[in-house]
Amino acid sequence: MDIVFNWLLLTVAVGLGWLAGRFGSQSRRSRKAISDEDSVRDRLQFLFTNYSDQAVENFVQSLPVNKDTVSLHLSIGSHFRNKGETDRATLIHQNLLARPELPARYTPQVTLELAMDYLNAGLLDRAESLFHQLMGDREYGRKASGELIDLYQQEKEWQKAAQVARTLTRNDADPAMFKTLAYITCELADQSLKLDDRWAAQKLAKEALDYDRSCVRATLLLMKLQIRQGNYRDAGNQSLKVFDQNPAFGPEAVDRLMKLEHEHGDVGRLVKKLRKLYEQYPGTSLLLALVESVERSSSRPAAIDLLRQELEVRPSVRGLLRLVEMAGYEKGMTTDEGRLVSRIGHLILANRPVYRCVSCGFAGQQLHWLCPSCKQWETVRPIQGVEAE
Repeated sequence: MDIVFNWLLLTVAVGLGWLAGRFGSQSRRSRKAISDEDSVRDRLQFLFTNYSDQAVENFVQSLPVNKDTVSLHLSIGSHFRNKGETDRATLIHQNLLARPELPARYTPQVTLELAMDYLNAGLLDRAESLFHQLMGDREYGRKASGELIDLYQQEKEWQKAAQVARTLTRNDADPAMFKTLAYITCELADQSLKLDDRWAAQKLAKEALDYDRSCVRATLLLMKLQIRQGNYRDAGNQSLKVFDQNPAFGPEAVDRLMKLEHEHGDVGRLVKKLRKLYEQYPGTSLLLALVESVERSSSRPAAIDLLRQELEVRPSVRGLLRLVEMAGYEKGMTTDEGRLVSRIGHLILANRPVYRCVSCGFAGQQLHWLCPSCKQWETVRPIQGVEAE
């Protein structure tokens, strides 16, 4: 608060110094400027010392509104909102907009600040209305549109979010916004899929890929559609495209692929494809899938040898546990010690997060396409390392 207070005093002092210099030749006006500076100091001191609603109201109402003081009003409002005093910030910004002497060029900025106040206070309808007013503004339109998209994502109003995002992408080639639009479109596709509207779901998933060719979720949605239609081989091939889009999500594709093989057993010859993928994108999930396919197509000893060799180069807890289980079963080793090692290993993994956001560090055991913490798309990914991938 001391820093804010000193900064505010400095702003006022600069403004009053300019006034004093301009009218310095007139002693009467000079004395008045000094008197005004003392008055503003007293009011600021009263505001921050008493820290009451009445103090805020008295100060804001008495402070002139012009191009030299607008930034002071906005700074005080931002200060209170950042400290969680949203009602005080709202009072300041409402007062500014109500003052006829507010220079017109500051109206969009003040409106944006008031919309942020409403958003922080949970008054979403009011915030939405003000953000819509600002969408066409040259300076603040993009910021308002971004906040509006975040609001709709929070409320899961995906159609409205898509409309705003499409408006932005018409005049802006920002790849991040196209990715956002792709994932919002995937949400709409997922809704259609839940209603078993396969035609709409397929159309929307392909539309998402038009916005962003690297959209992993759209590819996985198309895989799910192929499965529903009984095209299991095409579904398997669809899942492998994930590695070309974003190898970090390879484990998601492999898990779905192996589940498909277990349930339908009609995904074609996997060993060659998995081996080639593993050479390009080595990871635990892909290795275990390859080992399983080798075991089925060849023999368990061959799978054990492959797993042992790869673990020496790329060790992992999951791989080690699988080796213990396979080797123990092969040699008839079902001792209490072996079962204890396996149990402890699985307990260690069970309590570890599986996914982490590469942007903010949020971690958990469930995949979120939209990070619950930083609200960014496709940043929550499988964790890499000895205890993960």
